[in-house]
Amino acid sequence: MEANKPSQGLYPLHRCKTIHLVRHAQGIHNVEGEKNHDAYLSEDLFDAHLTPLGWQQVENLRKHVKASGISNRIELVVVSPLLRTLQTAVGTFGGEGYRDGVDAPPLMTAGAGKSDRPAISSLNCPPFIAVESCREHLGVHPCDRRSNITKYRELFPAIDFSLIETDEDVLWKPEIREEDKDIAARGVKFMNWLSTRKEKVIAVVTHSGFLYHTLNSFGNDCVPDVKSEISSHFANCELRSVVLVDKCMNSSYPPVTNYPGKRPSGEDLPSDIADKK
Repeated sequence: MEANKPSQGLYPLHRCKTIHLVRHAQGIHNVEGEKNHDAYLSEDLFDAHLTPLGWQQVENLRKHVKASGISNRIELVVVSPLLRTLQTAVGTFGGEGYRDGVDAPPLMTAGAGKSDRPAISSLNCPPFIAVESCREHLGVHPCDRRSNITKYRELFPAIDFSLIETDEDVLWKPEIREEDKDIAARGVKFMNWLSTRKEKVIAVVTHSGFLYHTLNSFGNDCVPDVKSEISSHFANCELRSVVLVDKCMNSSYPPVTNYPGKRPSGEDLPSDIADKK
């Protein structure tokens, strides 16, 4: 085998997770920013919500995850706490339409985030948890500044916001834009956090910049085509599935599929070795 040439590999199953990565659907900032990049500096785009086309993209992705069986296997949805990602997450992985009188809070209230959408049920779907560490580049662009968590809890009652420490957005700075290397480092820490979770199949709904810079930290031991599959830019509402391998042994959860087999009193050597003794 040639030195340093990528090869096939094996790793214990219980140290691997399937992660379904999703970039949010089209937001109003995407439309305005494509017309004029300076629009990203506009306060009119604060905590950008989805466009009507964005909601159609969500509907299409929802149909895909149901038809492919992905939605039945997901054990947890992790979502960036910005309006466009929250809308994309609940629209894609949430339950069906919400009905009054049901003894469970909705994932999203009717009309949340300047949408014309009906309420979305939290029944028959995985739990949702909001995490700050998978946010987009922090700072300067108002579209990347989040609303208060108090407001989000009103709009998305069944999403767990308990991991977010402050009601106001203290991470976003008006004059300092997070550097690429810093968002990449934040992304690697986020992936390490995912590896500590007990869930084996997780959906993550996040942002283009976060995905691009985080995923470019991985795949350097792969052939170029595979590296590109991992880390190329995401389109709006694109879903890309990867396997997260816990090489650092962050997780302490034992294997559930392994079976120890017979425990003999002797050495129980293979026959070709025993014959030589």
